Amino acid sequence: MLEPKKIRADFPVFAHHPDLVYLDSAATALKPRVVIEKEREYMETYPANISRGLYALSERATMEYETTRHVVAQWIGAQSDEVIFTKGTTESLNLLAYALEGSIGKEDAIVVTAMDHHANFLPWQALARRTGATFRVLPVPESGDIDLETLKSSLNTNTKAFAFPYVSNVLGSVSPVRTIVDIVRTRAPQAQIILDAAQAAPHTPLDVQVLGVDFLAFSAHKCFGPTGVGVLWGKRSLLESLPPFQYGGDMVESARIENSLFKKPPHRFEAGTPNISGVIAFRAAIEYMQSLDMNHVREYEASLAEYALQQLRLNFPDIRILGPSENKNRGSLISFTFPGIHPHDLAASLAEENICIRAGSHCAHPLHHALNISATARMSFSIYNSKEDVMHTIKSMKKAMKIFSKNNNR
Repeated sequence: MLEPKKIRADFPVFAHHPDLVYLDSAATALKPRVVIEKEREYMETYPANISRGLYALSERATMEYETTRHVVAQWIGAQSDEVIFTKGTTESLNLLAYALEGSIGKEDAIVVTAMDHHANFLPWQALARRTGATFRVLPVPESGDIDLETLKSSLNTNTKAFAFPYVSNVLGSVSPVRTIVDIVRTRAPQAQIILDAAQAAPHTPLDVQVLGVDFLAFSAHKCFGPTGVGVLWGKRSLLESLPPFQYGGDMVESARIENSLFKKPPHRFEAGTPNISGVIAFRAAIEYMQSLDMNHVREYEASLAEYALQQLRLNFPDIRILGPSENKNRGSLISFTFPGIHPHDLAASLAEENICIRAGSHCAHPLHHALNISATARMSFSIYNSKEDVMHTIKSMKKAMKIFSKNNNR
């Protein structure tokens, strides 16, 4: 079992804010010392551009950068040339939606779910508008359980893309990925299957061979790494068939007035100077997670989420908790509302106690609209959180509730 007190010592932010209760890791995770030091190492000792430099600093930077690609590939059960570095999950999914445009026409259909983050909803909606394809949204109940019969009926041989989240960033529900993949393969054999793993990557082991999807995207900053770094994984055969997303330096083999020849994946999709220090530091984040054992991480965070659910239900009978009723189908986040109290007011009140939660629509307007909710409060857990964090938050929530109750009764 993980020991959060020891883990907190790995994160410098707690030295500056010892009373901090950070329950917003679903938005971005805090950064361990090894990640900060690795990024500083690049800046101080080999701060050169990668690729083609014939001097030691550039060669070192290139080696460190490409080593991260290899580590990411091993981490998710892939090959190095299937790993594309981007600015984040959002850019990964936008890249894919633009690259697939040539293979989708007005007779085709694109299917997403109502619980998708905007990053896995809007690019596909825009692609459907550009191509004239049908844009179909799979309804999702408040529990987050995808109805498999409804899924089957939404698919046909004209479906060319199906995108869905591994873990909902609002409901916390964990999708039965392999079951869904098998259904899509049967009902829509020509469909590309795209998995948004942004909320899964920091909390559970990933293996693209086991998952069986065609493309997978996630962000470094949710995995204790720097902001501005993301990963798009795709099957090699599919990546080789896709055109570039952006054009510029380092993605071209030869450029001529008559025509240009582009590099093979992954470099075909990495035009321009990337976030070199961020990518290099991301390797330190992965190695840090591996040192903890992702299975232990999953078990610990699941137990903490279950404890938080119990305490919320015990202390607040009127609370409305979104997502699965059983914790075994839930990730490490909980979204909720209270009657008569706006989530923003609750979050602001907790912030005065140095407790950080998220309030709003969480970049999931379609889901909130479908559930007839304007906003929700969300607490999300990570390896540095504890039961003490939960109880301190519960105590502060009770205090806030008393204040709001008095104000509402005036």
